[in-house]
Amino acid sequence: MSVEKKFVAEGISKALVNEYLAEELERAGYGGMVMNRTPMGTQITVYAEKPGMVIGKGGKLIRKITRDLDRRFHLDNPQIDVQDVGRGDLNGRVVANRLASSLERGWYFRKAGQSMMRRVMDAGALGCEIVISGKLTGPRSRTEKFISGYIKHSGKPAVDLVDRGYSVAVKKLGVIGCQVRIIPPDVRLPDDFRMEQPAQAAPAVEEKKTEKTPEPKPAPEPAAAPATEKKSDLDQLLESEPSSAPEPAPLDEVKVEGVAEDAPLPEQKADAEPSAGEE
Repeated sequence: MSVEKKFVAEGISKALVNEYLAEELERAGYGGMVMNRTPMGTQITVYAEKPGMVIGKGGKLIRKITRDLDRRFHLDNPQIDVQDVGRGDLNGRVVANRLASSLERGWYFRKAGQSMMRRVMDAGALGCEIVISGKLTGPRSRTEKFISGYIKHSGKPAVDLVDRGYSVAVKKLGVIGCQVRIIPPDVRLPDDFRMEQPAQAAPAVEEKKTEKTPEPKPAPEPAAAPATEKKSDLDQLLESEPSSAPEPAPLDEVKVEGVAEDAPLPEQKADAEPSAGEE
């Protein structure tokens, strides 16, 4: 088999498995599947609103699905992993199934389309498009489209970023097709850009000075005594000798032994004697 035929056969097999799972797990809120081929077999991850209904009582339903995938589609050792779909309002397949179920219960198509689109946008989606086609109000087929937000219609982003869902509502006059396209909120579009303002200096705010009790300062540590230098023998000898002679006492303070303090000197006596003879 050539490479081209191999890819085509794998695509057809994947589409048939997806259609089979959507039919079997309609009541469980089927939200899509991912198929990966590994050396151990074929790994199939099924997303549903109610994972417990996919497994069934005692695993009865999931064993039946595994057996059918092996016999009908000839998959190599199929292994099914069931996970919760998360927020159902952001899954295109789940929203399409809800819309088809509302139309089958008798809702007016415009009311059903507007209410579903409002729920999707309230969930945080960037954009939503709902297309309802079929015998809506009369014998002739018509198409109604409800758009909100931003939707990509062409190019690689329309294939990679947009979540699609399709379902069919069966009524007495015929079938009504419901197509839903949603852009999730966590998607970064290639043409999305933002302009950032230059950073501005924040205004200086004067902080109020609060009075604080002065904290006691720690006592200063005593300074270490300077190390004494070792003196030589010559310096010690010079310091031991007297540096200067004792100063002589003043004359006024010298006292002569045997002489009274108030006694006159001999010269004063000689002068005093002639003055007495003259008288």
